[in-house]
Amino acid sequence: MWRFENRRFVFATSLPVAVAMSPSPSQLLKQESEQFRQWKASREKEFLQVYEFIGLTELYYAGSHVMDIIGPVRQAVPDNHPNCTIRSTGNEGKEVNLFQPAAEFLPLIDEVFESLVESTKDIKGAKVENNKFCVCVHYRNVDDKVHWDLVGQIVHDILKGYPRFQLTHGRKVLEVHPMIDWDKGKAVTFLLASLGLSNCDDVFPIYIGDDRTDEDTFKVLREENKGYGILVSSAPKESNAVYSLRDPSEVLLIFFVMFCCCTCMEVKPPKKPFIV
Repeated sequence: MWRFENRRFVFATSLPVAVAMSPSPSQLLKQESEQFRQWKASREKEFLQVYEFIGLTELYYAGSHVMDIIGPVRQAVPDNHPNCTIRSTGNEGKEVNLFQPAAEFLPLIDEVFESLVESTKDIKGAKVENNKFCVCVHYRNVDDKVHWDLVGQIVHDILKGYPRFQLTHGRKVLEVHPMIDWDKGKAVTFLLASLGLSNCDDVFPIYIGDDRTDEDTFKVLREENKGYGILVSSAPKESNAVYSLRDPSEVLLIFFVMFCCCTCMEVKPPKKPFIV
């Protein structure tokens, strides 16, 4: 959280965490593209591994389509919340809040995962991944488009036996997750409440995302007039976001400029606009 001109800025992003892991502000603009690819790969692993790697219990970490959230223990989170428990985790054994709105679905998710693995094992290039609260079926490496349709049909057939699950489409990936009233917009609202910032006039949330699932957050911020959504896209798209950036390197530039403003450092204006 940064403060500038009596306002506190709260940043949230669904982009790779390389942005948050830059060693120092002066190196924010020196990240190489290979570093982004490495962190994108890390997003597909258990996000607890990222939590353990970063090791900062004062941050919030969200994974599995924001159905798995780890954050610091705060008074703003009700102790009797049905989906929020306190547990000890990490190498230092510090207590954290664990929020899992779809915890009851875990046994069924394992069943769906095992069924999909068995049913797609003979399709070369198909990969099934259990992301705890979401099962992803990747077909990017499946050669024949005919087999793409076969992968899709297999997923549809298996889901007939699980009416409480829904199917969404990503970039050459089919995503199976519980059908609950929860999305990234509700997650950001929950996080602001957890921080005790829901009704603070001096707080300005900024959410940066590059996926269509981020539109839920853009919409919440726009409708409630509580902050700005920023879409990252190389091509113009219809969006609820207020601004857009072309690529992750411009996200780093945003963080760098904000850091400089909030620390009263002199910042030279960029040679070309980076918000369009």
